[in-house]
Amino acid sequence: MAEVVVIGAGLSGTLMAYELLPQLGKDDRLSVISQGALYHFVPSNPWVAVGWRRRDEIEIDLEKVMKRKNIRLLVQGAKRVYPTENRVELGDGTSVGYDYLVVATGPELAFDEIPGLGPQGHTQSVCHVDHASHAREAFDRLAANPGPVVIGAVQGASCFGPAYEFLFILETELRRRKLRDQVPMTFVTSEPYIGHLGLDGVGDTKGLLESEMRAKHVKWITNARVNAVEAGKMLVEELAEDGSVRKTHELPFAYSMMLPAFRGVEAVRGIDGLTNPRGFVVVDKHQRNPAFPNIFAVGVCVAIPPIGATAVPVGVPKTGFMIESMVTATAMNIGALLKGREPTTQPTWNAICLADFGDSGVAFLAQPQIPPRNVNWSAKGEWVHYAKVAFEKYFLRKMRRGESEPFYERFVLDKLNIAKIKEVRTGT
Repeated sequence: MAEVVVIGAGLSGTLMAYELLPQLGKDDRLSVISQGALYHFVPSNPWVAVGWRRRDEIEIDLEKVMKRKNIRLLVQGAKRVYPTENRVELGDGTSVGYDYLVVATGPELAFDEIPGLGPQGHTQSVCHVDHASHAREAFDRLAANPGPVVIGAVQGASCFGPAYEFLFILETELRRRKLRDQVPMTFVTSEPYIGHLGLDGVGDTKGLLESEMRAKHVKWITNARVNAVEAGKMLVEELAEDGSVRKTHELPFAYSMMLPAFRGVEAVRGIDGLTNPRGFVVVDKHQRNPAFPNIFAVGVCVAIPPIGATAVPVGVPKTGFMIESMVTATAMNIGALLKGREPTTQPTWNAICLADFGDSGVAFLAQPQIPPRNVNWSAKGEWVHYAKVAFEKYFLRKMRRGESEPFYERFVLDKLNIAKIKEVRTGT
């Protein structure tokens, strides 16, 4: 009998559990450690923040699903991993032993690295549904008393798509309320250029996003380092390519949403051989940790080096499709180990993204996600918005049923068939 444990029950952890089940023997046991029993669909958080969704519409009770699938769900959360002892200490002081461990915790949100940043300070966030609900209350106050808005992502951030999404979703809602003319908007980002996305761009994301901002009268500051946030004011340095300060900005705001930098969670951070200095789990080409070969990692908690040097630190995003490839490879590799074989499956690390802008959007396809690429394509259109809405419904329906499948791949490639769209548009 093998004890297989997954830490985390977000996108990567939940999918990991579903895909592991078919790999297990009849006497093996699968446990998932989670902070509570509710899963929420993170890509919908920007919609929650402007009132287009209620939080209960994007939440799933994992206790019911896991019980139906005979997966043990431990809702105490993980306090600390002890790799040399093959055990995880839980939040209530008890411990769970494992033969194989998958770290799928997602990140810790490093709001504390910048004074005044985050929901406990002076800016909003869409990283968690709790934050998005708080952001909705702040948005209602903005609508009642319009003023300047600052949206973006700070130094060290590795997730830029939701910042662009929220910028344009907020802009769309302000236009619908006939308030846009009273709300100057500025986008502040650590990226070296608009549309970099931590990926050195995909297709013409630079041109597409800059064009969208110009059309919507949004100003932007790139190579931005946020030094502090005060009530109603953000202090920003704009750096030159050599790292020197090119310009300083004091940006007034009535509302701000800034994505923070990420770091590894406390349960694994600082464990020699397991994580890097930032606390992200080090893995090989099979998603396996070299120092502790019975530990795997998937999702945002995985250590990936930056694409290249930038004036302001910029991380690499882990998109849903990329995470799915990590999950599938890890499930197959643990399955191989359980059968006495060595891991051989490698994730593709391709990226497919649908970025909703409220009434339009941008889609991109990067194969692989890290350049140079075999496919490097992006496109803009109203169809992206409707595709994102359709995918949300599709994904939540499948998750509530506990079905294990590569959601992004099946939906985007089979239903929208972006690869064929590219062929038609380019003639290749």
